[in-house]
Amino acid sequence: MKNYFEVLCTKLIDEIEIEHIDIVDNSHKHKRHKSFSPEKFHLHLKIKSIYLDSISRVSAQKMIMKVLKDDLITKIHALEISIEK
Repeated sequence: MKNYFEVLCTKLIDEIEIEHIDIVDNSHKHKRHKSFSPEKFHLHLKIKSIYLDSISRVSAQKMIMKVLKDDLITKIHALEISIEK
């Protein structure tokens, strides 16, 4: 069975031309925040994609958000996105 981060990677790679993706879980940095929930993640996506790098940052982020829309409602509290060639 895949863990949750592997599922996210698969979703993104299946929908967008991505050469490599790293997911960093920064949830531990937010444990003392009032709105912290152990069921929701604070994630940093580090994506290597020639395609995403070739379009506007806003367009690239919209594509990623569209793929992850259900996860953003249920599992992801905060999402940071870095894109490189």
